[in-house]
Amino acid sequence: MQLLENRLTSQSMSVGGAPPSGQGPVALRFGGVGVWRWHAASGTRKALLEGIDWEVRAGERWALLGPNGAGKTTLLTLAGAVDFPSRGTAEILGATMGRTDVPRLRESIGFVDARAGSRFAPLLSVRQVVRTGATATIGYFEERLTGLDLDRADTLLGLFGLGALAERRFADCSHGERKRALIARALVARPRLLLLDEPGAGLDLPGRETLLGALSRLADEDPALAVVLTTHHLEELPASTTHALLLREGRIVASGPADDALSSETASACFGLRVDVARAGGRWTARTASR
Repeated sequence: MQLLENRLTSQSMSVGGAPPSGQGPVALRFGGVGVWRWHAASGTRKALLEGIDWEVRAGERWALLGPNGAGKTTLLTLAGAVDFPSRGTAEILGATMGRTDVPRLRESIGFVDARAGSRFAPLLSVRQVVRTGATATIGYFEERLTGLDLDRADTLLGLFGLGALAERRFADCSHGERKRALIARALVARPRLLLLDEPGAGLDLPGRETLLGALSRLADEDPALAVVLTTHHLEELPASTTHALLLREGRIVASGPADDALSSETASACFGLRVDVARAGGRWTARTASR
């Protein structure tokens, strides 16, 4: 397996290490990025990411895949300017981490993680939660909203299939409805980069399909937006996915255009078991290979 992973990593440099086929400006550029954490009790240092070379351009929709502990969320927090690399360089929307105003940079990044839904007052409606994206606040301050903000929020409510739920209490919505509302909220301020940490996790089949349909429509509505989403499951990838990066134990297994990076060989190396990958109708499936 180690030999196969090494060979695939070498292949990934020819696929994902070179500039991708897109001609848009660079949204993310990581060079030799590593992240480690120091464990004081044991006096040891644990590497979470090692040797990450990665480039994302405007208009690309990246899937970030790997098993638990592969480093997906760590990489996403770097992309969101939430954390800093321990080694290497991280450029986000043209700004180099360590040499830029991070709070200002974050204004151009939409970041939705698993904790986002627990931050809002339970009496807020879906419409109000979405509107808070205009002020980048957890509280709802209607007096600070412009007419353009209100129109933008209403447009996104429609795009994500939430129009009929707009006046429902956010706390009373299903898990999938809350996920869609939070993504709509992240888009109100028109970010240049959208980061989604496991948006399909915990959704039932209708909820997942509704979400993926909305993400695919978003690709048509905002073609210049760069998107990165993490997942464990290929079935949770929207048909609009253009590129993929596969991680295992903090290192890249494969990276590049989705049709090249998502194969039975790369998925098997990434997840540590024999996997058959197929694509039909723009969507992927993966299942354990029969012996």
